[in-house]
Amino acid sequence: MCTCINFKTNDYYFGRNLDLDYNFNEKVVITPRNYQLKNNLLVKYAIIGMATVVDDYPLYADAVNEYGLAMAGLHFPHNAYYNNYDAKKTNVTSYELIPFILGNFKSIKELKDILYTLNITNESFNDKLPVADLHWMISDGDNCIVIEQVKSGLKVYINKVGVLTNNPEFPYHLTNLNNYINLSPKNKENTFSNKINLYNYGEGMGALGLPGDNSPSSRFVRAAFNKLNSVCNSDEESSVNQFFHILDSVLMTKGSVITENDRYDITIYSSCMNISKGIYYYKTYNNSRINAIRLSENTINNKRLTIYDLVDKERFNYI
Repeated sequence: MCTCINFKTNDYYFGRNLDLDYNFNEKVVITPRNYQLKNNLLVKYAIIGMATVVDDYPLYADAVNEYGLAMAGLHFPHNAYYNNYDAKKTNVTSYELIPFILGNFKSIKELKDILYTLNITNESFNDKLPVADLHWMISDGDNCIVIEQVKSGLKVYINKVGVLTNNPEFPYHLTNLNNYINLSPKNKENTFSNKINLYNYGEGMGALGLPGDNSPSSRFVRAAFNKLNSVCNSDEESSVNQFFHILDSVLMTKGSVITENDRYDITIYSSCMNISKGIYYYKTYNNSRINAIRLSENTINNKRLTIYDLVDKERFNYI
């Protein structure tokens, strides 16, 4: 389970909640320019994002490159369909897709031609890391798309809402938004009947019917409503703070979702990337303080990965 959004004030922001019932040794990882990964995948452009590192390979969950192209992979169980190798196409495994795209393209416009030859293959990273069922949201300062490879083929959707969650397929979520056309951030006049005196007994009643459960379709609607009606100042602190507030509206608290394994789905971390400035902000379930790491000339031109352990313990400000 996950929720991904983009957001624009003076700068452009991209990030997500990652909801899981376990941690995956996630760290903030910077891949430098011209870094050679296994299978001869060359990362030409520097990348910063959240990943687990296995054998010097950053398995990114979400990231942004030095040119402001950002991408996240979200759980897409039973719908994701990966193919065998096809010599006539551009073959990329699901775990390679983020470093391949962010490491070689500067914008969605530049990326478009390759998408029509793309074949996401069913090769796993190793025997201990099976193939993950994913779909992806990609954004830059001008455009946003969703990539889903399903049984009928590779689908690329324009995403004007700037939100992605999980199942069902993306077109369902866009259609489902029509069911909430009546919602408003303002209280409404009585349209129930002119024969009865009905009134707003509190603020926020214009959004009666906004779903509050943790299902993917409900999180999509709630995140879209809060994001599209968001109002904040355009400075960095206000923008980042507001971004996390939007994600907070769809986070999972421990105990609210129990998986089939009798484990608790929680938002293990939330991220916000200023893709205009190459800054990666994050907070974790155990530490609500916002932490920040930025791309620098040293890390961009390093010869190896730069890895930052997460600050995962709450720090109270005692007065």
